[in-house]
Amino acid sequence: MKYLDKEEFKNANTFGMGVPNDAFAQYFIGNSYLNPLNEFGESAVFVANVTFEPGCRNNWHIHKASSGGGQILICTAGEGWYQEEGKDPVSLLPGIVITIQPNVKHWHGAKADSWFAHVAVEVPGEDASNEWLEEVDDDYYSKL
Repeated sequence: MKYLDKEEFKNANTFGMGVPNDAFAQYFIGNSYLNPLNEFGESAVFVANVTFEPGCRNNWHIHKASSGGGQILICTAGEGWYQEEGKDPVSLLPGIVITIQPNVKHWHGAKADSWFAHVAVEVPGEDASNEWLEEVDDDYYSKL
């Protein structure tokens, strides 16, 4: 279900919006919000709810690891997009789970006409790091 009204979306956003995602704002077009669901470092797995305003998306990026690693997205509210390099975009709806293998270039975010939220699970790995890359071009995004 698409949500343009922020208050209506907040009621559907099961895990809450959290706070502005200022630490990573440079890697997003538009505003995103982060609500950690566990304390970073208290477990080998970090889990957070990420909320995107309509039109917000992150840059292309890669979750690098020499073994293990990657990310799992569990879509919980609104509608969004996920795309791996060289593949067609995937429409994201609540209940869809995306498993992102390590070392795969990709991006994800809200559709232009809906708020969107997913739970992000960082998969533990050796030599794990994120490499942030170029923005998702406005012209390309507007044609989705």
